[in-house]
Amino acid sequence: MAMPRHLLRTLDLGPAALTRLLDLAAHLKADPFSRAGVLRNQSVVLYFNKPSTRTRISFETAIARLGGTPIAVGAAELQLGRGETIEDTARTIARYARAFVIRTYGDQDVARFAAASSIPVINALTDRHHPCQSLADLMTLRERYGSLKGRRVAYVGDGDNVCHSLVEAAALAGIALAVACPRGYAPAAEIVAEAQAMARHTGATIAIGDDPAAAVAGAEAVYTDTWMSMNVPESERAARLAAFAPFQVNAALMARARPDAIFMHCLPDHRGEEVTAEVVDGPQSVVFDQAENRLHTAAALLATLCD
Repeated sequence: MAMPRHLLRTLDLGPAALTRLLDLAAHLKADPFSRAGVLRNQSVVLYFNKPSTRTRISFETAIARLGGTPIAVGAAELQLGRGETIEDTARTIARYARAFVIRTYGDQDVARFAAASSIPVINALTDRHHPCQSLADLMTLRERYGSLKGRRVAYVGDGDNVCHSLVEAAALAGIALAVACPRGYAPAAEIVAEAQAMARHTGATIAIGDDPAAAVAGAEAVYTDTWMSMNVPESERAARLAAFAPFQVNAALMARARPDAIFMHCLPDHRGEEVTAEVVDGPQSVVFDQAENRLHTAAALLATLCD
């Protein structure tokens, strides 16, 4: 499968395109300025309608390493707030920039941008998808284990956008993924179904359950995310903390994984909630490797879509 024109979700990639991206990311990690001409004398617009640390800084740095100029704007800095349509905004930006990176709430807004855009559009996080994070996750796993096919990964916690993209990434990469969420907080059934359809072609397995101990048993990597995503109202905090308490990743749960298992988190983490300090700050944690790999996968994605 050829590279897609845009990256709106992880499943937009096929297995071959995913491997190509990860190979390039590894190359750019070893030789960061080897593709410095890809964006020379060009700009990339970064639109952030949600707060960001890793996504914004990794993309701005990646653009600079590729020779380009990042232009970061927020919702209040565009005419969208004064009634200009998404389509007109997308068509205008395409006359100026080489690519458009968007971090916002609704997936439909991203789809509208992409449909109207003549330049590549990259989803840098929506309420349902976080494809850029999943690329960094796979890169981190591949660095640790040398290959992805057949790796046993457990995700414990909220079936949120990070979980959705991890499910799709696992399906593409041939990973055996076990997801455990409290009842009522599982990943969206349609996303799981689409991933399982892909898994039938790659040998991956995607299992969804509600028993964290069973999911983690024998895992080579244990992954979790915040229980309070950006789209979750604060009024739900008490109910969520109660529902998710048995799903905390602590030393006892990690002990059920393989002795050499790694701990993964997209960050920011909330010590004492979804993970204990003992785990996230311990020797099994690779959370800052994941954070660094956001840079290298962003550079690979831009270089591939814009070359």
